[in-house]
Amino acid sequence: MSAISERRERERAQRHQLIITAARELAEAEGWEAVTTRRLAERVEYSQPVLYSHFTGKDDIMRAVAIEGFGELAARLRRARLTDPASPAALHAVCRAYLDFATEQPALYQAMFMLPTDVKFAHAETPPPLRAAFDEFVSCFQPDNQRRELFAEVTWSALHGIAALTESGRIPPNGQAERLDFLVAQIAATPRPGV
Repeated sequence: MSAISERRERERAQRHQLIITAARELAEAEGWEAVTTRRLAERVEYSQPVLYSHFTGKDDIMRAVAIEGFGELAARLRRARLTDPASPAALHAVCRAYLDFATEQPALYQAMFMLPTDVKFAHAETPPPLRAAFDEFVSCFQPDNQRRELFAEVTWSALHGIAALTESGRIPPNGQAERLDFLVAQIAATPRPGV
């Protein structure tokens, strides 16, 4: 590849990331309904055709935002798990990190979990960052637990429920620590059939 081609690829990657970053910032500030290709083009100071040369539209941008979010979530969960890798302390740390992530970045969390997307979960086409985030939950359970993926899936599902219900105001945020302690205690105490 020539130096000119490399520079063009680098510039294209920078523009691509600039669009993703602008979408995230706009969504966090004003909500996803404010994110339009016109507003993004203005914000990044490129024409809409340039924006469309990177993404097919808003759904494609939200997909890119979601995948980037899963990468960030995976890294955050990994750091939390490694601070105290012993079960159930690791599980508690990972769960706390998950809920903190959802609270601190609500628009990003919406793109990842609540808004329509073609990102496939539990599938051969699952993006690696999503799988990496899920694997952090799996790693909280003993390797001899033949159902540890099921335990991870149920844990993640419960956390998502807590995050979504808290965000929507259906359960009060001040009970978060107690809910988390209860969830981890119940999961850690559950007998493991099939081991």
